[in-house]
Amino acid sequence: MDPTQKIADMIAPTLESMGYELVRVTFTGGEHQILQIMAEKEDGTMTIEGCEEVSRAVSVLLDVEDPISEAYDLEVSSPGIDRPLTREKDFERWSGFEAKVELQEAVDGQRRYRGIILGINEGMILLQENADKKWELPFADLRKAKLVLTDDLIAATQGGSRS
Repeated sequence: MDPTQKIADMIAPTLESMGYELVRVTFTGGEHQILQIMAEKEDGTMTIEGCEEVSRAVSVLLDVEDPISEAYDLEVSSPGIDRPLTREKDFERWSGFEAKVELQEAVDGQRRYRGIILGINEGMILLQENADKKWELPFADLRKAKLVLTDDLIAATQGGSRS
């Protein structure tokens, strides 16, 4: 069983009390298992010291609750410049930038999309592929999404965070 939702539910309140927002929890199995926690401050920033602070707090919670019985490494990181988009507010915050979006279920026979984020409206991700083609994709069916590393994105994030 994938423990990520249980872990996310378990650690989110503690992170929020520390001034951080949980962006994503992933667990990769195999020979070398890794539990990755992505978090950031509300303004979208994350420092090395912040990662260390989150790591210490999460480690204590995981030791007490023990949601993963096997050995694993814990990694805490910022979402990075080509960050995953996991929350509705991410699609608002990063409106105007290019993203790749993959859905659980196909819309018009397609599950993968790439285009400029136009925002989110009533649970629908608004994405513009080109001048003629716009998509309304159900956020509830989101499998994964991330920003595409472009010169515009780099320029926008050079001065710090975007809120």
